[in-house]
Amino acid sequence: MHASVQPALTIGVLGTARIVRNALLRPARIIPSVEVTVVGSRDGARGSEFARRNGIGRSVVSYRAVVDDPTVDAIYIPLPNSQHAEWTIRAIRAGKHVLCEKPSAMTAVESRRVAETAHGSPVAVVQAFHYRYHPFFERQRQHLANGELGQVRSIRVSLCVPLPPGPDIRWDYELGGGAMMDLGCYAVHMLRSLTGEEPSVQSAAALTVRDHRVDRAMKADLRFPSGIAGRLTVSLRSARILTLSIRVVGDAGTLHILNPLMPHLFGRSRLRNGAGVRIDHAERRPSYSYQLEAFRDAALSGAPVRTGMDDALATMRVIDEVYATAGITPRTSMAEF
Repeated sequence: MHASVQPALTIGVLGTARIVRNALLRPARIIPSVEVTVVGSRDGARGSEFARRNGIGRSVVSYRAVVDDPTVDAIYIPLPNSQHAEWTIRAIRAGKHVLCEKPSAMTAVESRRVAETAHGSPVAVVQAFHYRYHPFFERQRQHLANGELGQVRSIRVSLCVPLPPGPDIRWDYELGGGAMMDLGCYAVHMLRSLTGEEPSVQSAAALTVRDHRVDRAMKADLRFPSGIAGRLTVSLRSARILTLSIRVVGDAGTLHILNPLMPHLFGRSRLRNGAGVRIDHAERRPSYSYQLEAFRDAALSGAPVRTGMDDALATMRVIDEVYATAGITPRTSMAEF
């Protein structure tokens, strides 16, 4: 008897964003039972060239054509933030599994609509917080869960990068730009993941670009029900070259995590407690690879995921509260769907 072969999960891509290569195409080449079969682009020439360069069999000149394609099982959405909720809902309604880049929506109101649509469907809907699927981050989370730091008192997350000058959708309010939307969603998610709790926002302050609705940097203090003090600092125009770190302080130890965002790029942690000092180096396998495996398993066999739509909604609620507390004009839905 021959062992049964698991059918491939066929994935269609909406758009030709830069992230597609690292987040989907490269891991799909090495992960069994995953095949990227079509890309949709509103620019036909760009879509055709993207497909040719990346070994994708077909390109079509609309996102709708990908979503409605009966040969496609799942949709990957790397579009601007303003289009995440709309196309996630369209894909769910078409019976497709969805892997959508973060954040899930422009606001918690939009995110709730996505979650409600997902609840009424048998498909897997996953927000692409790839770091959360890397075993390195899970080990750090377990340090806290296992009480290795004693009672945790504070957690500080700093994600600051020097975004190159020039046009970028991350500076566009209508497209859901801003440091809090881009990096802040990660910082909020990391704090929620490490504590397992939902915070309230105590204070927040932003630095903005010329369009004062768009933050280039944000600092916010959060409080968790157990008493943990959280702080996030995010910036797209960092004075330093790069800051990607988490520092956890407990009454019996400390934990410092370097590069929790992309742990496969020299991520490491240092745990100090009464038992001594432990250094942990992250596996070099990309976090996107672990994420795609988890998405495949959720789609093909119903395996649970760590970043579903209820989780996405909880993160979006905090983002909205940070913006409101900082006095930044809240994002609004830009589409009817």
